[in-house]
Amino acid sequence: MGSHKDEQNPKANPKATLPTPVTPAGRDALDAILDRPGRTVIALDFDGTLAPIVPDPEQARAHPDAVAALAALAPKVAAVAVVTGRPAGVAVRHGGFAGVPGLEHLVVLGHYGAERWDAVTGTVSAPAPHPGVAAVRAELPGLLDSVGARQGTWIEEKGRAVAVHTRRATDPQAAFEALRSPLTDLAARHGLIVEPGRLVLELRPPGMDKGVALREYLEETDAEAVLYAGDDLGDIPAFATLEKLRTEGTPALLVCSGSTEVTELSERADVVVDGPEGVVRLLAAIADRM
Repeated sequence: MGSHKDEQNPKANPKATLPTPVTPAGRDALDAILDRPGRTVIALDFDGTLAPIVPDPEQARAHPDAVAALAALAPKVAAVAVVTGRPAGVAVRHGGFAGVPGLEHLVVLGHYGAERWDAVTGTVSAPAPHPGVAAVRAELPGLLDSVGARQGTWIEEKGRAVAVHTRRATDPQAAFEALRSPLTDLAARHGLIVEPGRLVLELRPPGMDKGVALREYLEETDAEAVLYAGDDLGDIPAFATLEKLRTEGTPALLVCSGSTEVTELSERADVVVDGPEGVVRLLAAIADRM
């Protein structure tokens, strides 16, 4: 198999240049991924990683080259999974993942792992929804009015969760900070937690996060190496899981889909790429080098 140390590979796509991880653990992980692709799991966030962030989440779509890059990579590795806070079915539709040659075994872990879509069956499996979500949904409009935050904020229905976006507000960051405490209190009253993101606060049931979902999936697939790419605060648990796996001997590559809105992830990443465009280029480069 190839290696990122092969500086000149005449058979490689000249556009598919692999970045060099900034950490020794990252460099070891990239070598392991390239040397043992059949035992490698590729896991990716959706919004901000495979799809650009847009003002209206309903308009978010995967990068135009994302599906092709995934379809080229998936047959060469043990498994590819999309791990997202969105409902699994929504991520499948917005990603254009269904019925794609090469993605016959793709898995989408939605709602932080509470839902699962398998390309093999084309169906979503999930437990019953948490009753607190309906209660919070009913109270949210009144709460936003009471704190003077209705102007420019937007409520996103997510089925098993509900999110408040501030990206359209006059001062998005100020609105975000002003809502953190009242939304945290509202969530707590109904047995939920608040998951902060890029100018969004999501109220959802506790017990699942991307780290838990990723760890369970990696155990299921018996992975010997893993790459995870994310962009947001919700991806920190996944990074923490990979950092723990490293201490247990599993090579893990932490990739940040970079933005100026969130720096916590880039500070822990082995590789930082330029948003979804950079993620797609990285996936294509790995597939090419394999």
